[in-house]
Amino acid sequence: MTQPALEAIRPSVTKINMMKTPTADDLEDMHFRSVLERLTPNQGAQMLRYGWQREGVISLAQGEGSSKTPDFIAGAAYKALQDGKTFYAPALGVPELRQEISNYYQRLMGLNLPTSRIFATGSGTTAMHLALTSILEDGDDVVAVTPIWKNLLGAVELTQSKIIQVPLEPDESGWHLDLEKLFDACTNKTKAILIVSPSNPTGWIMPEHDMKAVLEFARDRGIWIVADEVYHRLTFDRPYAPSFLEIAAPEDRLFSVNSFSKAYAMTGWRLGWLVGPAASESVIRDIALYDNMGPPTYAQYGAIEALRHGEDWINDQLTLWKGNRDKLRTYFKKNDRITWPDSEASFYAFFKVDGEPDCVALSKRLIDEAALSLAPGCAFGKDCAGWLRLCFAVSEDKIDEAIKRLDQMIGC
Repeated sequence: MTQPALEAIRPSVTKINMMKTPTADDLEDMHFRSVLERLTPNQGAQMLRYGWQREGVISLAQGEGSSKTPDFIAGAAYKALQDGKTFYAPALGVPELRQEISNYYQRLMGLNLPTSRIFATGSGTTAMHLALTSILEDGDDVVAVTPIWKNLLGAVELTQSKIIQVPLEPDESGWHLDLEKLFDACTNKTKAILIVSPSNPTGWIMPEHDMKAVLEFARDRGIWIVADEVYHRLTFDRPYAPSFLEIAAPEDRLFSVNSFSKAYAMTGWRLGWLVGPAASESVIRDIALYDNMGPPTYAQYGAIEALRHGEDWINDQLTLWKGNRDKLRTYFKKNDRITWPDSEASFYAFFKVDGEPDCVALSKRLIDEAALSLAPGCAFGKDCAGWLRLCFAVSEDKIDEAIKRLDQMIGC
């Protein structure tokens, strides 16, 4: 640039450098989307951050295991990096991964799902956002079975749809869904029914006969089913949990959300997938292009290896988690203050303590006084106050120490 040209811009540069730094009052005048002001607080995330600030805390508040991604998965991704698989990939995933997901359903369930219905995504959370964004509009209603992970409710809120919560009902044998209450909650504004099975946080598995009843109801009324099936392999008495995909037709208004995070210890990889109806491919592709243009290319080759060779890994993890669940069951049964409807799946214990109605206050005390971080139940729905969620996907030594610390606070 010539000297005269530099002289020409100096006044404007000087003016910029002398501009006043924004103050707190200035920031308050900024206008973001009004829907963000109406988002319900995420008390689970808030308590998780609170626990991170304390030294020596055992954190069982987050939904992930303590095992690192197995080497055979990481090695496949590393090889993909070495092979130069670092460029843009198709927005819905590389063809090899979409085909491997199809093969996975064929092996596991005997399903014949064409790859045109299978979309690789940058996490199960992204899969849920893509599904909801494709069908929901301002003013729609979504009927959600609770307790449910708060991020799913937040995803609905961001679409400016209204959430109608229908809670599961606990008894000594576990958790149960009253289908009449679910159906009665649906109106002419209901666009979708949101169901997580197996459930985070309860471990409830929706029976196949209930799935059939919900599918028939939804078909009759033109309502979408959005099924979060992320925990479908984390079952203790069967190879997998029943899936809506097993009973639905290709044209049904059904989205099934899944993830590599839980079963394959890949939470930090941010990889998931979505199965939609036959007509949804181009719609989901268009949204994905404006989202993040698809998952990382090299990571998808690690996901392929997980699906091909991950069964022994899943079984080993389930053996560990079942042992931890049994330890919790033994402890809870000895403590008259604790109510825990048994868990059929997932790696959570969702329980409440007699005389402790404020789960946020109890969670904070557990961190402050026992160095144990658990998620407050109120984060999972309006009817969940007083409950706590404990993730037991950890080592035996850690679960033993966690039980010891829990007993310090709420022993008999």
